[in-house]
Amino acid sequence: MSDLSSQEARLGGEPAPAPPVYFDARRELAARFLSGQGLEIGPLHLPLALPPQAKAQYVDRMLSEDLRREYPELAEWDLTPVDVVDDGERLTTIAEESQDFIVANHFLEHCENPIWTIETHLGKLKPGGVLFYAVPDKRFTFDFRREVTPLEHMIADYEEGPERSRAEHFEQWTRLVIVEDESEERTISRARELEAVDYSIHFHVWTQAEFLRLVLHMRDRFGELFDIEASARQGIEFMVVLRKRGPLPPPFLPPPSLATRAKAKARRGLSKLRRR
Repeated sequence: MSDLSSQEARLGGEPAPAPPVYFDARRELAARFLSGQGLEIGPLHLPLALPPQAKAQYVDRMLSEDLRREYPELAEWDLTPVDVVDDGERLTTIAEESQDFIVANHFLEHCENPIWTIETHLGKLKPGGVLFYAVPDKRFTFDFRREVTPLEHMIADYEEGPERSRAEHFEQWTRLVIVEDESEERTISRARELEAVDYSIHFHVWTQAEFLRLVLHMRDRFGELFDIEASARQGIEFMVVLRKRGPLPPPFLPPPSLATRAKAKARRGLSKLRRR
C-alpha cells in the first residue's frame, strides 16, 4: 500500500460530500432479506432496525460497561446490551451452521483479515443464510486521505497472515487520519503505542466498487459458496447482502409505508365516487 508523504498528509482537506439518500437502504434490505434467528456484531448505539420476522442476539468483545471504560468516547452513548461476549472476527462460541443471518455494520474495516472474517461468518450460517454488511465509503469519512486497500494486499493478509502488514496499517492511520503536526519520529512512536494496546482502527478502506471486487474474488475463491443478493449506497456507507448457498426462504415484503397506505385509501375512495 502506498502512503502520502507526511507533508502531504498535513495539508488538510475535507471528505467528499456524501451522495443524496434516495431510500432507507438499511431498513428496506433488512426487511426483505432478514428472517429467523441471528446475530448482530458490534451494534454499539446503532443496532439495525430488524423486521418482525427476525430476532438477533448482540455480540461484542466485551460488555457495555467495559466498552465504556476501554473507549471513553462511548461514555454518553446508549449502548445496546451485549448478549454474547465474543470476538466478532472469530465467533468461537457460535456453532457452525447455526444462524439464519449475521449483521455486521461498520465492522469489516476494523478486521485485520477481512477475507478470513467473511469466511468465518459464512461458516456460522445455515445453508441459505444471509450476511448483512454496511461498510463506510472511505471517500466520505475521515479515511478520505487514504488509498483504497488493494485486493492483492488483502489476499496476502489471508494467505500469509495479517501480522505482515499490521505495523504499516497503524502508521498509515496515525499519519493520515490523526494527522497531528509532529515529527515523523513522533508519528511512528504514536503508531507503535496504538498498536501495543490493540487500539481499534480502520485497517482497510474501500469504495463500494472496490469492496464488490473483493466479494467477487471471494465468491470465486470459495467455489461459489454464496451469491450477492443486493448492494446499495446510503449516505456515507454502502450495504452488501450475501446469501450462503442452500435452500431459499420465502420472500418477505416490507409492510406498506404510511404514505403508500394513504394513497391506496385515496384510490379506493375515488373508485367509490366514480361508481355513484
